[in-house]
Amino acid sequence: MKKAHFRAFQRVFLVFVFSFMYLPIAVMAVFSFNESKSRTLFTGFTLGWYKSLFSNEMILSALGLSLAVAFISAVVATAMGTLAAIGINAMGKGSQALINNISYMPVVNPEIITGVSLMLLFVVAKNGIGWANAHLGWQLPESIFGLPTLLIAHISFCLPYVIFNVAPKLRQMDVRMYEAALDLGCNPRQAFFKVVLPELTPAILSAFLICLTYSIDDFIISYFTCGTLQTLPIAIYSMTRKKVSPEINALSTIMFLVILSIILVSNSVDSRQKRSARR
Repeated sequence: MKKAHFRAFQRVFLVFVFSFMYLPIAVMAVFSFNESKSRTLFTGFTLGWYKSLFSNEMILSALGLSLAVAFISAVVATAMGTLAAIGINAMGKGSQALINNISYMPVVNPEIITGVSLMLLFVVAKNGIGWANAHLGWQLPESIFGLPTLLIAHISFCLPYVIFNVAPKLRQMDVRMYEAALDLGCNPRQAFFKVVLPELTPAILSAFLICLTYSIDDFIISYFTCGTLQTLPIAIYSMTRKKVSPEINALSTIMFLVILSIILVSNSVDSRQKRSARR
């Protein structure tokens, strides 16, 4: 009887936790079909906000910039982070502990500190460019803030997440597989691409999706490093000064469904690979 009560409590608690996490998203999705702009009363069903969304140039431009920055920074950060994780794994234990502690700092730091520090770094670089313009006659842009600074900022805060996703997989991998590939005639490059990389693929894909999501979601660091550009979170922030349009509800619903689909497909492929490996 006690076990039955405990299981019932577990189920109720699980329902409560998932409701707490996903009920706001469900409400947002429902109100994206609301006929009026009311945020408290559902007056009728309509697809008008979705139609209006795809004709709003400001939102679409901000979305396109966010997706482009997120994809480029995720690809670069995933490649650099994977190589960094492999290099760290080849170090001694003392060096690994030191590098890992340094890598943890951007993760545990408040984003406001990262954003301000990157802004100051780019300001120093701008002063250096000003000196070059004055003394060397270089024709360089006066304002350094823009797409390059935004990309550098996103790559820098995504890198630690890649390292901490790939490094545990490297530690779990049997080193004898790599050595066996070398014994069977592979050179180090062939052994890496045929043995090590396939083992790391699930962790690399997971790191890529994390970087993609964090980059699209980021507001604070982008705010300090974007210059006159507007990513989607910054565009939404500028709209909230007046009133959030239901178009934002429609856009957020689409983005949630797309990301959810990617995660489900990724998990499905991963589970199939594990089942085939067991067989």
